[in-house]
Amino acid sequence: MSKTKEQISFNMKMVKSKDTKIEVPLRKELWSRGLRYRKNVKGIIGKPDIAFIGKKVAVFCDSEFWHGYDWQNRKNDFKSNQEFWIPKIERNIERDVEVTTELEKQGWIVVRFWGNEIQKDLIDCADRIERILKNR
Repeated sequence: MSKTKEQISFNMKMVKSKDTKIEVPLRKELWSRGLRYRKNVKGIIGKPDIAFIGKKVAVFCDSEFWHGYDWQNRKNDFKSNQEFWIPKIERNIERDVEVTTELEKQGWIVVRFWGNEIQKDLIDCADRIERILKNR
């Protein structure tokens, strides 16, 4: 059964940009390890989901839909409103690259996780961040 434009619009408006189901578990795991961070810092380009300001480590938790996971294969999945969605997702992909590049120029280490990475192996993701912080 396909959804109406109104249903799709409502669902998209309900998508959160902060405190998402992929971001919160990772933050809780990092906090439980005694790792202290700031979240969604407006003063840092790209507003990282998790920022270790003193160590200059920025962590982004990217959802597959909004950030274009496997984009070359997935962009054909859009059945309606392709003229809106395809450029929107492609601009998000470009912006992610721009943000990463700019932060790295400023001396930051940028860590990006796909949502499915966090959901499948939360501990490994947290371990990777912890190693980066210890080596910084």
